Amino acid sequence: MGSIINNINKAFDHRIRLGIMSILMVNEYADFKTLKELLGATDGNLASHTKALEKEEYIRVEKSFIGRKPNTKYSATKNGREAFKKHVEAIEKLLKQQG
Repeated sequence: MGSIINNINKAFDHRIRLGIMSILMVNEYADFKTLKELLGATDGNLASHTKALEKEEYIRVEKSFIGRKPNTKYSATKNGREAFKKHVEAIEKLLKQQG
């Protein structure tokens, strides 16, 4: 049983981080505004969770300007995709054992 739990990644243990990664797994990228709207998060909350995922190198951050407005885009890295898949698989295995 312990080995299944080991694959549950602490980096994804918050619903906002889970949401960010879920969105980035099915989209090439998402900007800050889109993530904020889809997740119903505050600016500060979203910023701290994206920073945590960036620190783990699970997401890539691109800052640019559209006209004069700053735009921040996020995408999942190869490591992030692999780690998130393992995390989801571990949860599925855990659920199957319970059922």
